[in-house]
Amino acid sequence: MTPIDNGTINYRDELVRKLIHLFSLSIPIIYYFIQRHDAIVILSILTFAALVLDFARYVSPAVGKVFYKIFGVLLRRHELDSRKKNLNGATYVLISALICVILFPKIFFITAFTILIISDSMAALIGRKFGKHRLFAKSLEGTLAFFVSASIVVFLTPKVNNLPLEYLIGIIAAAVGAVIENISFGFADDNLAIPISIGFTMWLLYTALLPELQIVLPILSR
Repeated sequence: MTPIDNGTINYRDELVRKLIHLFSLSIPIIYYFIQRHDAIVILSILTFAALVLDFARYVSPAVGKVFYKIFGVLLRRHELDSRKKNLNGATYVLISALICVILFPKIFFITAFTILIISDSMAALIGRKFGKHRLFAKSLEGTLAFFVSASIVVFLTPKVNNLPLEYLIGIIAAAVGAVIENISFGFADDNLAIPISIGFTMWLLYTALLPELQIVLPILSR
């Protein structure tokens, strides 16, 4: 653990937590092949179930005992606060996915959510292992790991017409996401803040720089 590290679990458990986090890549992958309405229905059911379980662990000793026995070592300190009854990261991922599917065109969602899953994991693992230089709330190394991995994601995710400007927009959005991942610590859950900030950045830049594609985006979300 470095002096800059903001983690509240040990590095081995952080690694396990992020490996589990990577399973959330199934959300943008599956959404690519199904319609928006179906994605909203599926995510609504999963989110409701996660919320019920998350609150049940606080009010039911029996549920809490089983929950903490399975997941306890993977939870951060604020996720264990029975007074504030904070949600855990997995529940926030599902809430975030549902909100972003409702808000954004499919192409924006796939890019933003894939960045969340991959780049947030890279930032945490690199930042905790190699972070030596402070940048805002976290480390320069972790934030760079986020941006570099997010930029790679931009080049691998779908585009409307594969225009060079679309890739530039994606990289700018990746930079915004990297800053938000860093400064949101202690203020907002980054599972919400990262994809929403990236999605809105992409939408703003597409509207300003590629207005001719606006008519195509809703069609691609069907």
